[in-house]
Amino acid sequence: MTAVSPVSSSTVFAGRRARARRAGAVTAMLALFVIGLFAASLMVGKTFYPLDDVLRVIGGQRVPGASFTVGELRLPRATTALLTGAAFGVAGVTFQSLLRNPLASPDIIGISWGASAAAVGAIVVLGLTGPAVSIAALIGALLTAGAVYGLSSSGGFAGTRLILIGIGLAAMLSSLVSYVLAKASQWDIASALRWLTGSLADASWSQVLPLASAMAVLLPVLIVNSRNLNVLTLGDDSAAGLGVRVNASRLVFVLGAVLLLAFATAAAGPISFVAFMSGPIAARLVGPGPSPLVPSALVGAALVLAADLIGQYALPHRYPVGVVTGVLGAPFLIYLLVRVNRAGSSM
Repeated sequence: MTAVSPVSSSTVFAGRRARARRAGAVTAMLALFVIGLFAASLMVGKTFYPLDDVLRVIGGQRVPGASFTVGELRLPRATTALLTGAAFGVAGVTFQSLLRNPLASPDIIGISWGASAAAVGAIVVLGLTGPAVSIAALIGALLTAGAVYGLSSSGGFAGTRLILIGIGLAAMLSSLVSYVLAKASQWDIASALRWLTGSLADASWSQVLPLASAMAVLLPVLIVNSRNLNVLTLGDDSAAGLGVRVNASRLVFVLGAVLLLAFATAAAGPISFVAFMSGPIAARLVGPGPSPLVPSALVGAALVLAADLIGQYALPHRYPVGVVTGVLGAPFLIYLLVRVNRAGSSM
């Protein structure tokens, strides 16, 4: 066996250090960008409040006007946007990495439609409102994810089979939603469509707390195990050869990603294309090698915060955040389809 020369070894280490520096710099810039968007979401509105007033409100001080507008209206909305975007970003890139396909996001493989079908059923059929709809969406997402994973695991796990089964279930659930809406009253249709679009209009601390609690538990687990996620992208045989417990690791990532997606969808509805776009964008910015989880979370948070600002203040009329992300995501999907067709399924 030929020994690796010192020059080759030093070149490898230098490449790793360069990739790590790039990843660190990009992640820091993304974090600053997200902080800027979050601050803008608290400052901008019908009444503009300077940053010092916003900071005083966050610090617990009483500021006439700003205490209610910023503390009770804008802060829950911006926090919901931040957390849902981060959760969608992490869930999306986890599925894309596990299945080694940038098209394998929760939007595409039916999990979001499971949450949507359950929520619409809760609104139209059962007449539920508020937190009860969110709980129904959470259950629907978990059941759909279980069905997709269970059906695709028969005879051994296969990413392509999971994607195809997910697309099929998504089509069935979409048809079910259309049927339920066709039988609904006008008031129920308006409520269901507002939820289906993905909206932050009804954001409140009661929605923030469950999502924040879920992220506080799940995000560290996924980040700590992120090395295994990178190894799993090499394939099951290679990952097993490198000492990764393939089935256990895959279950951790699938369960963590599904729970993040379910809690985020329950909080703000299925905000379209955020889970789909975050991973490929983060991968392009960070480059190959480092874990994509944190950069994807930051990209997802930036997308939702920016889309909400655009939908509320940059257009002639106000639009839900899901409308803006849908407009951005559709051409991105076409671009990604063309690129995948030319260069394979790598992000």
